[in-house]
Amino acid sequence: MANIKFEDSIPTQKANEILEKTKRGLGFIPNMYLHMANNTALLDAYTYSYESFRTNSGFSPIEQEVIFLSVSYENDCEYCMAAHSFVADQITKVPKDVTDAIREGRQIPDPKLRALSKFTKQMTAKRGMVSQNEIIDFIKAGYRQEDVLGVIAGIGVKTMSNYSNHNSLPDLDEVFKARNWEKR
Repeated sequence: MANIKFEDSIPTQKANEILEKTKRGLGFIPNMYLHMANNTALLDAYTYSYESFRTNSGFSPIEQEVIFLSVSYENDCEYCMAAHSFVADQITKVPKDVTDAIREGRQIPDPKLRALSKFTKQMTAKRGMVSQNEIIDFIKAGYRQEDVLGVIAGIGVKTMSNYSNHNSLPDLDEVFKARNWEKR
């Protein structure tokens, strides 16, 4: 896997402002953000889109986590799988059996969340070109047509961080290490 390094890079004022806001909100700056800060457009786009998705997607916090974990699983992002497993456990209170099913590539016990994860993985793997039947199955599970667009928003957010992590390889923050993940 590629690995870019940022030995001489100095974040812009805007990037530093985003990092400070992150630190105030989380109590620390995730290593992923420190790497993203080397390109202000990426850090700004990611943090803005992440916040907008959390606020405006129409999905519950549990559903949002299912989307983020499903995208990260499909994209093989070890950092995001660990980080969002931690968030799922500690903040959004996703049932552990749901989070662990996604992490292990197993079927999620809850049928609606299972449909959400499946559709998210299909959209990610097929680069948005899902079949009409896949959309119908998603809607039959209890989602709306507008939720297809919400899934796309979640995929966009997570793909930015997944791809950044694939290329900059941030060290996993200590707080996320209990939920370290490697695809089997």
